[in-house]
Amino acid sequence: MTTKILLGPVLSFRGASKGKWKVSALIGIDEGKKAPKFTVDGKAAPKSSVLLRHGGRQYLRYDLTTNQGDQERKVEYTIGDVDEVWHFTVPGQNYAPRMAYVSCNGFSDPSSIRKLIKGENAVWADLLCNHDKQVRPAGYMLDKEQLWHESRTHDKNLQRFHLLLMGGDQIYFDSIWEDVKELKGWIGLPRDEQLVFPVSPELEAKIEDYYLKLYADRWLPKERGTWGGETKPLDAAQAMARTPTVMMWDDHDIFDGWGSYSCEMQHSPLFQRLFHHARRAFWVFQMQHAADNLPDLVPRDDVQVRANDPLFKKIAWTEALKRDALALPLLDLQPGFSFAHAIGPVQLLVADLRTERSHEQVLGPDTWTAMKAWLKQIPENGRKHPGEGCQHLLFMSSVPVVHPKLSLAEAFLDNFGSDHVLDSSSDDLKDHWTHDDHEGERLRLLETLFATAKAKQLRAAIVSGDVHVAAHGVAYRKDVGPQDNWAQIQQFTSTAVVHPSLVSVAERLFFHVLDNVGRTTQNLDVNTSAEMLIFPQSNRRVLAARNWLAIELDTGVANAAGSKLWATWRCETKDGVSNHLMAVEPTAVPEVALLHR
Repeated sequence: MTTKILLGPVLSFRGASKGKWKVSALIGIDEGKKAPKFTVDGKAAPKSSVLLRHGGRQYLRYDLTTNQGDQERKVEYTIGDVDEVWHFTVPGQNYAPRMAYVSCNGFSDPSSIRKLIKGENAVWADLLCNHDKQVRPAGYMLDKEQLWHESRTHDKNLQRFHLLLMGGDQIYFDSIWEDVKELKGWIGLPRDEQLVFPVSPELEAKIEDYYLKLYADRWLPKERGTWGGETKPLDAAQAMARTPTVMMWDDHDIFDGWGSYSCEMQHSPLFQRLFHHARRAFWVFQMQHAADNLPDLVPRDDVQVRANDPLFKKIAWTEALKRDALALPLLDLQPGFSFAHAIGPVQLLVADLRTERSHEQVLGPDTWTAMKAWLKQIPENGRKHPGEGCQHLLFMSSVPVVHPKLSLAEAFLDNFGSDHVLDSSSDDLKDHWTHDDHEGERLRLLETLFATAKAKQLRAAIVSGDVHVAAHGVAYRKDVGPQDNWAQIQQFTSTAVVHPSLVSVAERLFFHVLDNVGRTTQNLDVNTSAEMLIFPQSNRRVLAARNWLAIELDTGVANAAGSKLWATWRCETKDGVSNHLMAVEPTAVPEVALLHR
């Protein structure tokens, strides 16, 4: 009998070290079924481990780790007797990965599907046709941007991307407020009753079941059909099965606006139980760790702190996960899920902006300490020997650090509270790094990245999503000359891959306001400014279109001259796709380095 896969395969990148490209694969099957065998390049993969058993299902993780050679190569894998062959591509050792970035893979409101100008998965389809030649439909026509990549990848029987960065809202749990009867009733209660609403064991079981089952329903929906047919649906399931992912959550992976409600609401019994089960589901399905290995969040009791800043005890992740050979490289001694990868000349820092979020806090003090410790150990970009040092640091921020600042809207909505779970207007603004309550922390982040870029002689860039537009911004120091390009931090905003962009009449009006406000330079302090740049190949600061982003180095390997980082947005249009390209130059070579060449 053919193996019935209920979820997955979902590939996850676990790191690169000592010539190994570490990848895991998650699948879901019926609990009573025997775990199918995986093969990797024709050889049996190690035995699976069970991450979770729940509701008659079991979720298994497999080790697909493979060797990195001098040059990139494509790896084939299969699952049991499923009539399907999947591939992923591994970069050569010391080479930078080619990366695609997406966010907002779903709908905050099911009715918003009517706003789409094309099908729900049209942007995923474009990404997949760029990535993997094997899934292109018959008669598929290439555009000039795609044609440029053919000789570099597909003509060599390779895929274009080595990694799929997913920056938040991989799944939307907002529907829980409508689908669970008790929660729908809670919405109509007076606020004072909402704050003390008890979570019965029966309701808790429903909440847990909802968070754990929705991943399969959304990531491998029954209506798409099973694996193994002649038709290959071009959707998120196909992308996650063909590209190792790097995932970090945002609010919708919990529910809309998590962390931006009032202190009283955030600490209410219902909100705390919702967060508990969302966190556990994220740990299993997006981070691919065993449910039993998740440490609890424990509030700090060693210092007197304000109640509205959620501060938790440090988690010794290295100790907690020491028996897991495929554990993600979580930053040690932080309570959240921030982690980092070092891959050839690229370093990737993936920040958890939800675990410790409040009205006035994005990251807690221990997370700042852990991030700075990791940044300090980045190898300096000496550019004397290929394969040594870091040329480009990417900071993944689920919400933009550089974005138009809507001060009037902030002031207006601040007067109307922010605790209505079905109205995201206020919490969306409070989520932004640009909100007045987060401005100090935003400056702290930029100064930290500037200091790292200067000390390590590298370029730092930020990649973000969340806001349902494509945009290009920059933060820069005004007290240095243009030759010191370490003091320029580019930001690439790419969103959304499924969620509609700003298309209704009210949203289009908001878009024009956003674009107009984006013309104003933001002076963060006497030496630091941020501004939105004209979006490449357009006449606007923001582009209201669904989109995805490619991030690639031109040479891919560390070298004396340095490599440009190319960012390419692919934006949905009525007639096809528009391409928008820009480049980040390598760090200017200091004179002292030139003398030693």
